[in-house]
Amino acid sequence: MNVITIEDYKSTYWPKLDSAIDQLLTQSPGDYIPISYEQIYSCVYKCVCQQHSEQMYSDLIKKITNHLERVSKELQASPPDLYIERFNIALGQYMGALQSIVPLFIYMNKFYIETKLNRDLKDDLIKLFTEHVAEKHIYNLMPLLLEAQSTPFQITPSTMANIVKGLYTLRPEWVQMAPALFSKFIPNVLPPAVESELQEYAAQDQKLQRELIQNGFTR
Repeated sequence: MNVITIEDYKSTYWPKLDSAIDQLLTQSPGDYIPISYEQIYSCVYKCVCQQHSEQMYSDLIKKITNHLERVSKELQASPPDLYIERFNIALGQYMGALQSIVPLFIYMNKFYIETKLNRDLKDDLIKLFTEHVAEKHIYNLMPLLLEAQSTPFQITPSTMANIVKGLYTLRPEWVQMAPALFSKFIPNVLPPAVESELQEYAAQDQKLQRELIQNGFTR
């Protein structure tokens, strides 16, 4: 294998990776991405073998951090009626991108991140979304989710489920902010039911039935 100098890495190898990451981070579901996964995979492998893992990891983290900071600013500018849906899109788009980005950097993960840093690339990248997007928006997002929950069909059930499950994946302790909401989508996050609360459960069920009927659904 030819020697790859740091200048080669910066001028030839990283720009290829940078471009591919850009496309993966901004693709929509079902989009065709005109990149060669084999070429990118090979590029990462060569850089790892030539001892450029530390620089490559640093560049990757910086690249994705900058992207997430832009995503966060765009969400901040969203009106309340679009905020939930746009957060859902941002979360889904990022998690979808990780399904491609993490495997492409598998050699760096195995021979640098796991070995020298005692961490995992996927965990690191999920943490970036938590810190640069979710943490900055959770206190605006949660009241809107609770309001949507009390107004049937304001948002689709799939959107609500995606966001709640995503937030739980990012930081399980956020369950404490809205236990009843999380319990609808995450098993066993609430204590077991007790007999003394059966009447309350029945009242909640009757309220839901009334809301369904008011919105045109029959029993």
